[in-house]
Amino acid sequence: MKLHGLQKMTLLDFPGCVACTVFLGGCDFRCPFCHNFELVDGTARPVMTDDDLIKFLESKKGLIDGVAITGGEPCLHSDLPQLIERIHNAGFRVKLDTNGYHPEMLKKILNQGIVEYVAMDIKNSPEKYALTCGVDEIDMGVIRQSMDLLMNSGIEYEFRTTVIKELHEKEDFEKIGEMIKGAKRYFLQRFTDRDSVPYGNLTAPSFDEMHEFEAIAIKFVPNTKLRGVE
Repeated sequence: MKLHGLQKMTLLDFPGCVACTVFLGGCDFRCPFCHNFELVDGTARPVMTDDDLIKFLESKKGLIDGVAITGGEPCLHSDLPQLIERIHNAGFRVKLDTNGYHPEMLKKILNQGIVEYVAMDIKNSPEKYALTCGVDEIDMGVIRQSMDLLMNSGIEYEFRTTVIKELHEKEDFEKIGEMIKGAKRYFLQRFTDRDSVPYGNLTAPSFDEMHEFEAIAIKFVPNTKLRGVE
């Protein structure tokens, strides 16, 4: 498998682990707030293979504990389970980031017991989901399948929403809360603009607004926390 990026060490991407982060190319969404759009549109060139990654990991034993696999959308790749197995067999824990639009692949990986943590994006309320993903339409049934898989998996997982002033309001978090009611944990991530974001007119909610959204979500998921808010 061709890998499009490697962050050699992170304390943030994999809760409870000192990890590296691996970036895979390709995505079926076109979120206007994406920080990794060069992975989505194919402009990012591969930087290494899975063989190169395993060699890197072997050189870092004792320094890092896990590998976070992100993108793009990793679950687009049919050989994702083989990559995860190779990482696992090398002695490292694995965290997977996903947009939740590939429940068949997610189910396969969960059934094989080869990931320790999954982070799934919850883009918005159902009525605004396609808009927030930058596509014409979304099958919310597919998204709900992935939610159910994680909530019944027995592994560690989180749901998370990147919050954008132009795309989210209080009513959306009531509806999101209903969808993920009873989840283990939910994070609201305050949008941060970067040069790589494809659409330049998006802004972050105020800190007060973020706390208002948190107060709504916490009614449905008691373990709701903010990210990117001091």
